[in-house]
Amino acid sequence: MNISLSAPDIGEREMDYVMQVLRSNQLSMGPWLEQFEKRFAAYIGTRYAIGVNSGTSALHLCVRALGIGAEDEVVTTSFSFVASVNCLLYEGALPALVDIDPKSLNLDPSAVRDFLRMQCSRSADGRLVDQKTNRVVKAILPVHVFGLPCAMDELMDIAREYQLQLLEDSCEAIGAEFGGRRAGSFGDAGVFAFYPNKQMTTGEGGMITTNDPRIAELCRSMRNQGRDTDGAWLRHVRLGYNYRLSELQAALGVAQLERIDSLLSSRADVARRYSEMLSRQPQLVLPESDPGSKRSWFVYVVKFLGDSPSAVRDHVRACLREKNIATQVYFTPIHHQPFFRQCCPGPVPSLPNTDLAADQCLALPFHGRLRKSEIEYVCESLTAAMEAQPRVDSKPVRVLETRAVGI
Repeated sequence: MNISLSAPDIGEREMDYVMQVLRSNQLSMGPWLEQFEKRFAAYIGTRYAIGVNSGTSALHLCVRALGIGAEDEVVTTSFSFVASVNCLLYEGALPALVDIDPKSLNLDPSAVRDFLRMQCSRSADGRLVDQKTNRVVKAILPVHVFGLPCAMDELMDIAREYQLQLLEDSCEAIGAEFGGRRAGSFGDAGVFAFYPNKQMTTGEGGMITTNDPRIAELCRSMRNQGRDTDGAWLRHVRLGYNYRLSELQAALGVAQLERIDSLLSSRADVARRYSEMLSRQPQLVLPESDPGSKRSWFVYVVKFLGDSPSAVRDHVRACLREKNIATQVYFTPIHHQPFFRQCCPGPVPSLPNTDLAADQCLALPFHGRLRKSEIEYVCESLTAAMEAQPRVDSKPVRVLETRAVGI
């Protein structure tokens, strides 16, 4: 067997809709995009949805729409894909990285509150200032890691108490729910990504969700070179970007959204099979959902236990690679990335839970079309690799991985 890490689920409906676009001769800013946006907003439960060409673009436009810029700071996690911090750096803002909850791997509300209470204070003009950096703290940016929603009730309480904006990175979490509400509907804005490894795909693409008409208007304008909201040709009223989502991608998105329940169900079935087959492995912690939340299965990530989890993981990865089974380390923390040290000089943040998770986690092959025989092959190979692991007497030095995952 040769088992890839991920694969999109594309059917006849997707091909039919894309062919309809090709026959129409309107390949950009047409009826398919409008339809996709309306249906997506209805699915998430927000008033507006704005289609763009990637999750990264969605994050960037939201940062600008929220007025986050130079000399500002945003509280967020280091256990994420780099785009959730890049979108701040684009505008001269910096992340204030706080630790994660060791179980959920999401931003820990208690760590957020501790940072705001112990390191920040109000200036004479009422701004919340980080006393170590002298930057104004503007927002909280939670990332729903691996499709598991953050503790949004606590984070929303903190945002209200400290008068901070809330931007949800839901790029890995379409269909995820917290307290009966879907991810992407809690904050001032939410963002989604449709890279081919996601639960649904448009090839490349992203979406902004919001209930705020001002944010929606700004993002629609900025995605299209700052064009005026009346759509007047070549009338540009603000700095903008070429972040448009094409009609081809929108048609693909409409087809995928029509199948979203089936797509999510198929992935949940694969996750269930993995959990059943790996449940007797004492050295593994398997992913679970938190009470009151519903995970949307983006990846299936296991955690290795023991004194040297990264050494065991690296041994297992090497064994699986020999069996033609792809795996991926999720995530190398942002504060260990070379670019972060260049952009954010100063002491490396102390994030023990983040560092431990980075040493423990491994993503197994995962998508909705993975066959039972393939899952069995992965689990049997993983079990054999763990049984054959060499004895490790000391912790190895972390090896930085730079292979990208799409957002």
